[in-house]
Amino acid sequence: MKKTDILLAAAILITAVCLLAFQLLRQDQGRKEAVITVAGETYGTYDMSADQVIEINDTNTLIIRDDLVQMEWADCPDQVCVNHRAIERNGESIICLPNQIVVSVESTEESELDGTTQ
Repeated sequence: MKKTDILLAAAILITAVCLLAFQLLRQDQGRKEAVITVAGETYGTYDMSADQVIEINDTNTLIIRDDLVQMEWADCPDQVCVNHRAIERNGESIICLPNQIVVSVESTEESELDGTTQ
């Protein structure tokens, strides 16, 4: 390898590390809220920056911690909502069909482009 090859590889590596650091360290500028609806009616809107436990009609327990939303407990037989991973991004949701509960994240930040169609 020549000296210019090593310099080129080092420049590419430094650029890649800088881009990765930027993506990992950037702060979300928007305010995020967890919106809970029960049977199509809005049950409540909760700020995700505050840690809290929310009881939903004695059928579900929702936890908001560290800007993550997760269903901790539900009295439904399938427990799909409880086993769902925590949500944090704009547009993500947790749905408990037996209890007709939908928890979704809404944010003032712009959504990232997922793809394009023609």
